[in-house]
Amino acid sequence: MPDDVTPPPAGDAPPTDVTPPPAGDGPGAPAGARPRRRLSAEVWIVLGLSLGQSAVYAALRLYTRLTADVPLGQQTAVLNPSRSERPYLDLTYQLLDIAFALVPVALALYLLAAPGRSAPRRIGLDRTRPVRDVAVGLGIAAAVGIPGLGLYVAGRALGLSVAIHTSGLDPHWWAVPVLVLAALKNALLEEVVAVGYLVERLRELRWTTPGILAASALLRGAYHLYQGPGMAVGNVVMGLLFGWYYVRTRRVLPLVVAHTALDVVAFVGYTLLPETVLDALGIT
Repeated sequence: MPDDVTPPPAGDAPPTDVTPPPAGDGPGAPAGARPRRRLSAEVWIVLGLSLGQSAVYAALRLYTRLTADVPLGQQTAVLNPSRSERPYLDLTYQLLDIAFALVPVALALYLLAAPGRSAPRRIGLDRTRPVRDVAVGLGIAAAVGIPGLGLYVAGRALGLSVAIHTSGLDPHWWAVPVLVLAALKNALLEEVVAVGYLVERLRELRWTTPGILAASALLRGAYHLYQGPGMAVGNVVMGLLFGWYYVRTRRVLPLVVAHTALDVVAFVGYTLLPETVLDALGIT
């Protein structure tokens, strides 16, 4: 024993400066308490880096629109805007935007993975039945797209939706491929994070199925608020349908196919319509 250490008097407990951990944080915490807290924190972090952040900005943009001097129905939302007047820089910015927007998708899949368990297979993002998934996805797109267009027209008529400019890109040779990639990016981000990841994590947090479907659908509606209340409500309905399908089948790939098809038609298909039809729909 070193010379400068004096043993405590007999019968006295050794001094300690260790503070007991707060209830629920230490080894004696109830089983599952710490994993649930960690999962809750994880969900907030993933959403804060992706769609949750978009929802906050969308709500702020809606407030800005509603308090502007111009009525909501006379305002415009530009999807896929140009990033530079120089074509090669615009293309570079577009591709970088797409690539970095997919990082939260990679993060969600990484977090869902477990030893011996593939995250894409867990949420049905694999290619075990490609023909069926594509067919189902296109069917869902048709079932959602036609009523969705009607809802948009009604929202425009009632002044509850802004006019949507589906592409701000100049007609360069790369514009259509970039718009298709942007559609795929939107589909992967929204369906993997807002459906596959969120449903799986909320199930682990012991949420009820109605609560899970409501959370996923309301999140989808929230990050579309910048388009106006009408489109936000439509996206909530779409979110309920997509969430129900995922809970029933545990396959997110058909939803990715459906979402990609809807956005490709919206981003690119408008070029095939006459100007009179576009003006009637409020699409420019």
